[in-house]
Amino acid sequence: MTVIVPTDFSTTANNAAFYTAKMLTGNYDTILVLFHVYSDPDEKDEVIEYLHQLKDEILSVGIVKIECRWQESDDFIESLSRLVRHLDARLVVMGISGKNKLEQVLFGSNTLKMVERNVCPVLIVPPSARFSEVKNVALTYDYKDEQTSLPLEPIKNILRLCRPTLHIVNVNSEHYVSLTEEYLEKRERLLELFKEFNPEFYFIGTFDVEDTILTFVRDKNIDLLITIPRHHSLLNSVFKGSTTKRLAFESSIPILAAHE
Repeated sequence: MTVIVPTDFSTTANNAAFYTAKMLTGNYDTILVLFHVYSDPDEKDEVIEYLHQLKDEILSVGIVKIECRWQESDDFIESLSRLVRHLDARLVVMGISGKNKLEQVLFGSNTLKMVERNVCPVLIVPPSARFSEVKNVALTYDYKDEQTSLPLEPIKNILRLCRPTLHIVNVNSEHYVSLTEEYLEKRERLLELFKEFNPEFYFIGTFDVEDTILTFVRDKNIDLLITIPRHHSLLNSVFKGSTTKRLAFESSIPILAAHE
C-alpha cells in the first residue's frame, strides 16, 4: 500500500508526516511517500535537500519505507491528485490548522480541497495530534444503503493498519426514541461487514450533530474518527460549515474522510 504525505515543511505538515510514520511502523508492505510541490525552478535543489533531511528525521522515530518525490507546478491539488493516481495510493495524510476563518482559508483550504477532490481517502491530522496507539476508532454513519454508499475497502485498510476497537455511531437529529426494524436489520448487515473488528454500535438522538460527535470522541477515548462526506459540498463556502469540515477544525484527533 502506498501512502502519500505532502509537505510544505511547515510544523503542521511535518507533524502529519511523523504521525504517519509511527502509524505505519511495522507494516513492511507499505510505502510512505513524502511529496513537495514548488513553483520556482531555482528551489529544486533546496527542496530535494529538505525532503531527504525530513526523511532521515522520520526514520529516526519510525521503521517504515520512505520515498521522496517532488514536482515543479503552480497547481498543488492537481499535482497531488495526479501522483495519487500514478502511484495508486490508498491514502493521503495532510495536516490542518487554523482556528479563525482567515486562518482556515490560508492553512486549511488545501486539505479540504483534497478531500473534496475525492481521488482517495484523506487522513486529516490536527497540529496537536501525537501518535501513541490507535486503540479506539469511531465510524460515524447515517445508515444509508451500506452496500452502495459505504466505502468499505478504504475504511478496512485503515482499520487493518491499527486493529482497534471499532465504534459505529449513528447521530440522528430526528430524535427517534426506539430503533425501527429497518435500523436493526442494517445494524446486523454492518455487523457482518465489519465482523473481523468486533464493532460496537451506538444510536444518539440530538440536534447538534457535531458537538455530540466531539463529546462521544472524548467520552469513549477515541483515537481516530472516520467520516463519510456527502454530496461533494465541503467547499461551497468558507462560512457555511459541513459536519466533516467543522469536525476537521475542532477535533484534536485525526479524521479520516472516506467518500462514498
